[in-house]
Amino acid sequence: MRTAFPRLLIALVLPALPIRAQHAAIEARHGLVTSAHDLASQAGIEILRDGGNAVDAAAATGLALAVVYPIAGNLGGGGFMLIHLADGRDVAVDYRETAPAAASRDMYLGPDGRPVQGPGSSTLGWRASGVPGSVAGFALAVEKYGSHKVTWRDICEPARRLAAEGHTVSQATAGRFHSFAGILSQFDESKRVYLKSGAFLGPGEKWVQADLGRTLALLQDHGPREFYEGETAHRIADAMGAHGGNITLADLRSYRVAERTPLRCRYRGHDIVTMPPPSSGGIALLQMLGMLEARDVASLGYNSAAKCHLFAEVMKRAFRDRAEYLGDPDFVGVPVERLLDPAYIRGRMSDFSPDKATPAAAVLPGLGKFAAQARRESKETTHFSVVDSAGNAVSNTYTLNGGFGSGVTIPGTGILMNNQMDDFTSALGVPNAYGLIQGEANAIAPGRRPLSSMTPTFVFKDGRLVLVTGSPGGPTIINTVLEVVTNVIDYGMPVQQAVDAPRISEQWMPDVISYESGGMPPETIAGLRDRGHALQELGRQGDAESIAVNPKSGLILGASDPRSSDAKAVGY
Repeated sequence: MRTAFPRLLIALVLPALPIRAQHAAIEARHGLVTSAHDLASQAGIEILRDGGNAVDAAAATGLALAVVYPIAGNLGGGGFMLIHLADGRDVAVDYRETAPAAASRDMYLGPDGRPVQGPGSSTLGWRASGVPGSVAGFALAVEKYGSHKVTWRDICEPARRLAAEGHTVSQATAGRFHSFAGILSQFDESKRVYLKSGAFLGPGEKWVQADLGRTLALLQDHGPREFYEGETAHRIADAMGAHGGNITLADLRSYRVAERTPLRCRYRGHDIVTMPPPSSGGIALLQMLGMLEARDVASLGYNSAAKCHLFAEVMKRAFRDRAEYLGDPDFVGVPVERLLDPAYIRGRMSDFSPDKATPAAAVLPGLGKFAAQARRESKETTHFSVVDSAGNAVSNTYTLNGGFGSGVTIPGTGILMNNQMDDFTSALGVPNAYGLIQGEANAIAPGRRPLSSMTPTFVFKDGRLVLVTGSPGGPTIINTVLEVVTNVIDYGMPVQQAVDAPRISEQWMPDVISYESGGMPPETIAGLRDRGHALQELGRQGDAESIAVNPKSGLILGASDPRSSDAKAVGY
């Protein structure tokens, strides 16, 4: 039963800001891929046309992004793949990076007890990387859930070809090389590969990555374990050893993917399926939907102060629990059932006021106090979605963590390494770039997987898939996914309109609502400030590459996010 809002609040609701899709969704009958780069989407479609299924195409897309979208696409990182199979099964593949055996709780603290900065820190250089999981994750998914109508060699071929034969550098990619030159120029191999030894690659220039092409050819010839046991593994381990890094050959050989049971909930007659821990996003998303379920969101108007206030308060409470309780479930007890208990979720909104913001300090952890610690989480991640004609689907989010990861490229391989160790809790009470707070459960330990906000998600209606979504964006990922899902369910928006619509984010600490430039009308800003919210105008939030499926006609609709200039949905 929905709770009626007071008459005064209804009177204050502002007209919804008209939201128009910036371009039409791409329609397809047989299959569709949408990703952050046109060439990567084309790679996935190539595999679908050759008889592969959505899982095969997702692996090809992910490998191709390592070539054409190196700021986040990767072989040297990790992530999460959510799979829906036509027979009704849903599977969560966790190929998150793991801490090396040499990792220790205080490894990034200096003599003063504060995190060290620069090379040798958790963000930059040879000591910043966790053991990569992307190759193993794609391989396991293909082996267990692929069509077996295309081979691993076939799946690697589009990426190998893009690297070895070259592709045209986009304006956006060329701009990223300049933006991240300060990081990449500190490492000779990265400077050579990505900055053209200081001359820079320009828009429209053909870019051949011979070393990366050779690495992909080795994966074709010797299989995915080559990355963890063969020549590539030896090159990674040798380079790490020569530069004071932590990853050894034993670390690479022992890396394993984890399969997990997805989280599920009901929201207004829809089934939501999403990622479990070590994703924090799935729990937070389901908590927020549970808090919204009892309220008539649609009546508030899309971009009104009342709606944005409600969403900010819901976000704040979910992020407070995220800060306190979440970590790698293989190492710590995450109270999933208690956090998702409907009665508990309803209780989180017991102190909600439609007229007044709840101060962050007053939002207490609902299950009792743990020791909170600060951490950083990068926004440089990438998401892609795939649906095939049989009804299989993939929602995949993966990352190097920071833009171009740790800045390190392994000589002779073309592989950029992650700086995922920064996603662990490093030091008690030390503020970070995003002000994101979390708990002791995410402390560094050998073999652990760091907590993540990545939130690949499916939405079903009457048992049939209707939406595939996800996003990059660090802590804003969870809120972006929430907004896309509620845009579709509560506001009835077509998928492209739901993706294009302006977004907000609130993450408990810092206690501020961020909103996209030009995305909030003056009346809404005034209404939020009257309620006591602090606001911050930012640039774009997320890149929600999404797909909708019409359950009656079977038509597949791909929505590339206009916030990413190279993004494209490709179907056939």
